[in-house]
Amino acid sequence: AALAYARVWHLVDARGQVLGRLSGQIAQTLMGKHKPIYDPSADCGDYVVVVNAKHIAVSGRKREQKMYRHHSGFPGGLKEITFEKLQEKTPEKIIEKAISGMLPKNRLRKVRLARLMVYPDAEHPYVENIIQRYDTKIPLVTQPID
Repeated sequence: AALAYARVWHLVDARGQVLGRLSGQIAQTLMGKHKPIYDPSADCGDYVVVVNAKHIAVSGRKREQKMYRHHSGFPGGLKEITFEKLQEKTPEKIIEKAISGMLPKNRLRKVRLARLMVYPDAEHPYVENIIQRYDTKIPLVTQPID
């Protein structure tokens, strides 16, 4: 049983990938839906390392129009930041937030998100751990951003 739950490390290059499509595929991998032993109540997903997060692509005019909001909890404490500014400031937050919204809202969500590592550039400290550089559901063929 332990071998069936063995966790594989996936490396995903986000350069030129569309945010929503990539996030959905990563969420499936974090949940373990690509494995034949998948069970919604069991945590059987894999580790995912995302590199080049600052080169993620979005369609349409989302780069200028998409807003990320959070609240401080105090009256009048609504904070807003555009996709463009957040990509300059902390690009890894964009991918983390997108994947978080695609995972089931239950007790396993935080545990699954802990297995997601996002880096703005190509360097990451998990080079020795990476077993799969690609997944059938996560295409790594990328096009450069214009």
